[in-house]
Amino acid sequence: MKITMIHGQNHEGSTCMVARELADKVGGEVQEFFLPRDFDHPCRGCYTCFKTDLSKCPHYKDLEPLDKAILAADLIILDSPVYVYHATGQMMSFLDHFGTWWVVHRPMPEMNGKQAVAVSTAAGGGMKSTAGDMADSLEMWGICKVYKMGLSVQATGPDEIPDRIMNKIHRKTDRLAARIRKRDGRKGFNGRAKKWFYLMRFAHRHFPPSEPDYGYWEIRGWHGKQRPWSL
Repeated sequence: MKITMIHGQNHEGSTCMVARELADKVGGEVQEFFLPRDFDHPCRGCYTCFKTDLSKCPHYKDLEPLDKAILAADLIILDSPVYVYHATGQMMSFLDHFGTWWVVHRPMPEMNGKQAVAVSTAAGGGMKSTAGDMADSLEMWGICKVYKMGLSVQATGPDEIPDRIMNKIHRKTDRLAARIRKRDGRKGFNGRAKKWFYLMRFAHRHFPPSEPDYGYWEIRGWHGKQRPWSL
């Protein structure tokens, strides 16, 4: 299994530890990226990707290795510690660059069958909203199965995590890794993405076309019988 991990900050703390433990238990070829070390550009809001293509983004030279790693992966792991009840600014800035991948615009058929995990940790709370920040993009990209793993570690670093919580982490990663391995090879998009696909398909068929989204769908036959999850 090919695994792409994207860490929402540079230092290798509790969140990074949990993500790596999960990847190790799933097993496979792992490629890691750290934000902002490997990508540090905030979206300019220039609309270039929406008017043309993501490859025309002024930041694409630096974004391309992460783009290609995501598309090549069977499992994508995004992780972020909780910053003011949300994912880090660098993680959100990274995800901002993939707005055109959302199923309401130009979904990528490569998402068919992929799995993904949104991992968040905190000393206290905010894990649910932080994992949700990342899962929103993962689901709206169409990824077949998206898991959320939020953990209150009651510590500021891996060495300070109490044994009882560390044992809980081990149990959770064991269970999730087993689920991921069991689902490997299944095809499809998730239900949320499918719902938005059909809503947008209806809009395309009943309202004036918006380009280049409309043409992207038309050339792939999605206004007819073809679907991005049935290729």
